[in-house]
Amino acid sequence: MENETSATGENPYQPPEYPASSIVSDEKYGIIQPNSVLRAYTREQLHGVWKKMAFAFFVIFLVYIPFYAGMVLNQIYPDVTAFTVIFWALYIVAMIIGGPFYLGFAGYFLKRIRGEAISTKNIFDGFKQFGRSFVLMLLTGIFTVLWMLLLFVPGIIKSFSYSMAFFILHDNPEMKPNQALKESCRMMKGYKWKLFCLEFSFIGWALLGILTLGIGYFWLYPYMYMSIANFYENLKTSQKN
Repeated sequence: MENETSATGENPYQPPEYPASSIVSDEKYGIIQPNSVLRAYTREQLHGVWKKMAFAFFVIFLVYIPFYAGMVLNQIYPDVTAFTVIFWALYIVAMIIGGPFYLGFAGYFLKRIRGEAISTKNIFDGFKQFGRSFVLMLLTGIFTVLWMLLLFVPGIIKSFSYSMAFFILHDNPEMKPNQALKESCRMMKGYKWKLFCLEFSFIGWALLGILTLGIGYFWLYPYMYMSIANFYENLKTSQKN
């Protein structure tokens, strides 16, 4: 356990040392930073924990293996009713646990950005707010699909409006899911294109991930999602000042 004390009453756990420039500060985050700077912050913050974060995504991969297996079987044997039923049952389970994992990862990355100690078990912290995280995931999916029924592009744009909701819920655990979505929409006004450009900047890494038969994605995801967490932290701090 990270916070266990020894027999002498001393805490043997020492938080990791962070590069001085990687700790959140109003001086750094108080103004909107270019995406290249946010990625540079992320690389500093990944120093010493990149493998640890890659392992966290590997854990999630193991959790979802039954769903992937069910999907493959359903594609190979579409006429077998049992495989179809199994696939949809696993799909529902995957959707139910998706919200808590999204919330857990939001907190996981924000802890690192803010200079706090992290543990792989933090990715399960979202289950402490299972109801709110599940409803937030459900509402996000429903509203995005409804927008896409109008036109595909408005649906994509709206998904960027909702993109900060899980970070907001992590920082405001008493907030209702619909309020988190509204706050995300407010926060993202004028910044949706910036976030799109940030995410698109990882396209080269994604192509390399394909060449590694998907293994590279375990290293890409921490880089990409912590960059998005830095985007949130920058946006939140700059709008607070």
